[in-house]
Amino acid sequence: MPLRFTLRQLEYFVAVGEAGSITKAAEQVNVSPPSISASIAQLEAEFGVQLFVRKHSHGLSLTAGGRVFLKEAARLLADADALHDIAGDIAEKVRGPLAVGCLLTFAQIVMPTLRAKFERAYPEVRFRQFERNQGQLLEMLQRGEIDAALTYDLELSQDTTFEPLMLVPAYVMLPEGHRFAGKASITTEELADEPMVLLDLPYSREYFLSAFQMRGIRPNIAERTGDIAVMRSMVANGFGYGIANMRPLNTLAPDGKPLVFVPLAGDLRPLTMGVALPNAEHRTQTVQAFIDHCRRFVVEQGVFGSGRVVE
Repeated sequence: MPLRFTLRQLEYFVAVGEAGSITKAAEQVNVSPPSISASIAQLEAEFGVQLFVRKHSHGLSLTAGGRVFLKEAARLLADADALHDIAGDIAEKVRGPLAVGCLLTFAQIVMPTLRAKFERAYPEVRFRQFERNQGQLLEMLQRGEIDAALTYDLELSQDTTFEPLMLVPAYVMLPEGHRFAGKASITTEELADEPMVLLDLPYSREYFLSAFQMRGIRPNIAERTGDIAVMRSMVANGFGYGIANMRPLNTLAPDGKPLVFVPLAGDLRPLTMGVALPNAEHRTQTVQAFIDHCRRFVVEQGVFGSGRVVE
């Protein structure tokens, strides 16, 4: 019996089922809402089942049958993606889908240029990117939602493989004119009474605070934010100092005010930026090509001026 549906239709159906909205799904897969509506209608007509209950005020809800159909459609799409990997390995070509997560604290510095260069080198790869905090990236790796994550070596599980790229020590971020701005380095003892703008993200937060805890010091946390760009602007406007590892490519906060960066002295270990992957017996050519590309990128671009490339 000939198939009268396409993988593209299944992709649109899964996108709507997971998003709960045709509009949101259309944004994710970059097609028009009418195209998605037509695909779902064709699937329902082909299989003779109602997949969604339409609710004007609440979008779409999956029917009981639709939930079963969603699970099987997602499995079928995953199997189809695996065929791309197998075909690429047989043909020794880098091709097919690649989902990459990136730690949101440095995604804006790294990902756009890295991705653009990768896609020019490997035009047959369908690249998707996700910016998340460390906890979310680790969960996405465990659930198989991404193939790799560009991140730090923070709280990695035994189910994760980590390919190191660069050592990145911590630095103190200060407003221009601060009394510590001219120092060669700053200790946590010197920072103890200074107001701190804490980058309040899972695992990152604990890492920064450990610099004080190991010295028996309680930092003076004046402000908290989960957005590193907001932290930079708050520091530049005199709300306190910040601590981070990834240096921006210039010395200006997002609002244009100047910043000063001074190394943090003490025993806080440098973080290692690298590529985290699920443990697997077989690594596809596309994933390996991405790792190799990242290695070349950190060397060629000279990003993160305070870091050191891992050989």
